[in-house]
Amino acid sequence: MSGGASLGLRTSGSYGSLQQSNGQLALPAPSPPLAPRKPAKLSLGGGGAGRGGERLLLARIWVFASRRHRMLLLLLVAVAVVCYFHFSSLVSKDEVAAPGTQTMLGFSDHVQSLVNGNGLNTISRTEKQSDISNEKVQGPLRTFPPAIALEHHPCENFSFSPPPVDRKRTGPRPCPVCYVPVEQALALMPRVPTASPILQSLNYLSEDQLVLKESNSGSLFGGYPSLEQRDMSYDIKDSMTVHCGFVRGKVPGVNTGFNVDEADLYEMRKCHGTVVASAIFGNYDIMQQPENISEFSKDTVCFFMFLDEETEAAIKNTTTVDNMKKIGLWRVVVVHNLPYSDARRNGKVPKLLLHRLFPNVRYSLWIDGKLKLVKDPYQLLERFLWRKNVSFAISRHYRRFDVFEEAEANKAGGKYDNASIDNQIEFYKREGLTHYSSAKLPITSDVPEGCVIIRENIPITNLFTCLWFNEVDRFTSRDQISFSTVRDKIRSRVNWTADMFLDCERRDFVVQAYHRELMEQRLAALRSQPPPPPPVVRAQQPRKMLPDNAAKEPGRASAAKKSSGKRSRKSGSKRAHRTKGTGGKEPIRL
Repeated sequence: MSGGASLGLRTSGSYGSLQQSNGQLALPAPSPPLAPRKPAKLSLGGGGAGRGGERLLLARIWVFASRRHRMLLLLLVAVAVVCYFHFSSLVSKDEVAAPGTQTMLGFSDHVQSLVNGNGLNTISRTEKQSDISNEKVQGPLRTFPPAIALEHHPCENFSFSPPPVDRKRTGPRPCPVCYVPVEQALALMPRVPTASPILQSLNYLSEDQLVLKESNSGSLFGGYPSLEQRDMSYDIKDSMTVHCGFVRGKVPGVNTGFNVDEADLYEMRKCHGTVVASAIFGNYDIMQQPENISEFSKDTVCFFMFLDEETEAAIKNTTTVDNMKKIGLWRVVVVHNLPYSDARRNGKVPKLLLHRLFPNVRYSLWIDGKLKLVKDPYQLLERFLWRKNVSFAISRHYRRFDVFEEAEANKAGGKYDNASIDNQIEFYKREGLTHYSSAKLPITSDVPEGCVIIRENIPITNLFTCLWFNEVDRFTSRDQISFSTVRDKIRSRVNWTADMFLDCERRDFVVQAYHRELMEQRLAALRSQPPPPPPVVRAQQPRKMLPDNAAKEPGRASAAKKSSGKRSRKSGSKRAHRTKGTGGKEPIRL
């Protein structure tokens, strides 16, 4: 047997049995007999006595070696043993970590594709941020319960019922929804991302020198995509590069328009797993704090609120922002150099491009600034994504299903310039837009109630929201009008669609408040009204009871008759006729 084999024998535990006795080192105790093995070719003891030859060689080396050499030999053996065990531990760790590493790489494929267009510096910076964030994020993630497969879902026997009848509330109302507890929802979370059909790698176009070549081709922030580029973006392939906002820079939020401070970008890159996001621009809404959020979600879910400088100044007058830039659960991010003059169009940037602002998250939940979240995010993900095995969910409009009707309602409500709405509808009609009908089933509506979006950030959903944003950038900011066009174009090419749930289900997990302007108008109207007069309370006079001898005392009887009402006067007259013949007593009827 070779020397390497000899070291292998000692590492079985014999290196710990070397002891010092009377100033000399004792020989190692003999090892227990091993199973017969094929003799080593380089054994010095002959073909049939390999083990004996090895022991004889060790004994001869031990006898003829000096004490210094013995100590050196023992030191070499000890170093070899330590190196062997250290190498074994590294190999075992790699073998154990390999499946997890492979899973993370599989999940990060589309994340890596998001930053491929941003240059190598961006990738290295993102990787550094991910390494730092893993120290803080991976801790809570280890506490996720193991995935389970239920034979019977707790809500499988739940039957949908319409909202209860309420005569005081005739408009849209919430309906009952079956949620599972947060702990069970966490156990039902899929451990691998949903497969993205066809599209596997999505990159984003970045240009320094932008030239407007066509009229009505969008904005500088969107990159002025031409109609030809728009058509090519629906030619879905394995790898694609499309316009998706932030075109003027390498990193979204850095000199691209919709600029974000570096400290805020750092916090946004640290966010992994799930993000809940909202925005208030133009001081248009009043910030609503989420309610009924579990402690686990507070530790593992990111809550981000985007504000412009005007809204930040108004909030600071009434609310205190702590040193962590938080107001309640919301981590506040102030946006500078907004790309649009319209506050509602600026709100479409975080609404539809969250995957660009948060490149490391897996799930995102968008809610408009006027809404208050009253259910736990993990319960919503389980109810509207995981239970249905879908990657994108949005509620449909409570009343309208047809794009043409939605356009007329926007014109009647003064939501946007009428000529621009007509131009957008005519453009879509030339592309084949038709009225909604039952022929589109299982699609249940062409008009969403777009104030809530629940999604998994995979390449196909990222492409959908990019192209949806491009329509909002090119035409009107009314995203309900362009939703079905983008959805149907993608659906005609790949097996994917956006799931649409009932509006009454949406109203079960968010509470809608008035916009700030409307709220202030209502409050001003209440202040201008004179206070109502206090109600007049009249003391009720005690009812007088006639004594038994009232008929014998004419004065009292006449006073009682005057104070009694009409009914008592009529009945009293009849009673007087009866009492004349009975001596003041009414007859007793048997």
